[in-house]
Amino acid sequence: MSVYKLQINGKTVQADVEPDTPLLWVLRDHLGLVGTKYGCGIAQCGACTVHLNGQATRSCVLPVSSVGNSKVTTIEGLSKNGDHPVQQAWNEVDVPQCGYCQAGQIMTAAALLKRNPKPTEEEIETTMSGNLCRCGTYHRIREAVKLAATKTK
Repeated sequence: MSVYKLQINGKTVQADVEPDTPLLWVLRDHLGLVGTKYGCGIAQCGACTVHLNGQATRSCVLPVSSVGNSKVTTIEGLSKNGDHPVQQAWNEVDVPQCGYCQAGQIMTAAALLKRNPKPTEEEIETTMSGNLCRCGTYHRIREAVKLAATKTK
């Protein structure tokens, strides 16, 4: 076991875990941040998406030992009151059905809009296509990303 000092949602936290422990399990099992979901365990579905220095990253395959001094943002840290433009758009469009994939979808969309505040429909489609939704709310997801783009500064 090793002790890792991590920058999570603007706070320094410690986790005493094995170096190969995926960041997802550190977040959920050791830090109680359960908004990030386990979906597939092989970085294919996107349910575990967090931001690593602002980039959408699949936490299920990222060993905690490789995080280093990077800044990690989870869905809990995206905004204090759920008022991030993507979260607002998600509510306005009524995107979730079962909701399981939504944290990963929101984190992917937020990273896209941070690096490209006015994406084209093709850019939205390409970026969001890596996140799976078992309920098939893809149309509402795309509409919410477009709406969020109008809310970002």
